[in-house]
Amino acid sequence: MRRMTTPERHRWVLGSLMALALAGAVLLVPRLAQAGPTAGCGKTPTLTSGTHSIQSGGQNRSYILSIPSGYSNAQPYRLIFGLHWLNGTANDVATGGSDGAAWAFYGQKQLSGGSTIFVAPQGIDNGWANTNGRDVTLVDDLVRLVEGDLCVDTSQVFAMGWSYGGSMSYALACARPAVFRAVVVYSGANLSGCSGGTQPVGYFGIHGTHDSVLNISNGRSLRDTFVRANGCTAQSPREPSQGSLTHITTVYSGCRSGYPVQWAAFDGDHTPSPVDGTTATSGLRTWTSSEVNTFLAQFPSSPSPSGSPSTSSSPSGSASPSSSPSPSSSSSGGPSPAGSCAATYRTINAWPGGFQGEVTVSAANAPITGWTVQWTLASGQTITQVWNATLSVAGSNVTTRNVSYNGSLAANSSTTFGFLASGSPSTPSPICTSP
Repeated sequence: MRRMTTPERHRWVLGSLMALALAGAVLLVPRLAQAGPTAGCGKTPTLTSGTHSIQSGGQNRSYILSIPSGYSNAQPYRLIFGLHWLNGTANDVATGGSDGAAWAFYGQKQLSGGSTIFVAPQGIDNGWANTNGRDVTLVDDLVRLVEGDLCVDTSQVFAMGWSYGGSMSYALACARPAVFRAVVVYSGANLSGCSGGTQPVGYFGIHGTHDSVLNISNGRSLRDTFVRANGCTAQSPREPSQGSLTHITTVYSGCRSGYPVQWAAFDGDHTPSPVDGTTATSGLRTWTSSEVNTFLAQFPSSPSPSGSPSTSSSPSGSASPSSSPSPSSSSSGGPSPAGSCAATYRTINAWPGGFQGEVTVSAANAPITGWTVQWTLASGQTITQVWNATLSVAGSNVTTRNVSYNGSLAANSSTTFGFLASGSPSTPSPICTSP
């Protein structure tokens, strides 16, 4: 990827100053969709890959959508937004520009293995001033559109971008922590605003130590917003010396479970595609693609964290104990003795060839420190995904056990776990046991 010329840098600085002056406030809103699969699951999609237009905030906006070639409406997919740089375009992100398909969506499309739906929105005037929150509104509208038509796992929604696109990714992390599970900010700054910034979001910042366009102090400042929000231990990570032509990646310690902060500083200038050992930049040879891919892969498919996390160590919005009684549908039946548990089942959603189920585990009148739930699959059923529990299957016999954060239940409290399955829904009678 070529370096900016001096006139281009001057135009960037001018554009950045305008963006800072124009960036408007945006409001924190609730989660756009319930955690888990979306309304698009099981539907015949109307959206297709390619360039499309959308009305947003009274303006005609455009975006590029990339749907996996083997798309199945019975499988929830990750959703990644790729945001372009100043004077870049959605097409540059979606095609990889001069580096070709290997660099499409910052190298993540090639590495996704067909597991991801990608969206590249187009900024007004090829930038992300986010005036009066218009660009956050655009992303809101696109999330709603895609999740309503395609099968999306709402716990797997991410944003990433370089320079101005990184700044916009940061703005989304600030304003929509209940929508975006994590963001990746390449060489960003606070140019698109930050309405919020107090709720945890997974964060990976990448920045050159001698960035001549946006000084690395900008990247450190963005990073530290989420060091604080994610409850990480404050530190000053090591950074490579000038002339070393290397990079150093630091994973922060002490972060709230499920909300990592990662920081990669490289000996280089303003680029998303540095290459160790040379001053050249290349989306084909950069280390950033694989490190970002590894960063995203650590987030399990599970109900998304809420915008108001609790102080417990478990991810907010996951199935932590509550004081509410469990649903009565499909109960395993019979009163439970002290120190035992009960399990009830309900079908959340169903579509041709598949369904989503939920099991509620309830403690009786004494606390428990762990649970196991078992049931028998009906003919033709196969569990394809589970969250908030571990799964083992022997023939048609299903065994699920608690994970680290939802095994201990207070007396008369409950937790839930969910799963996706192929086949037709049924009404099993799960049996819960506690050690």
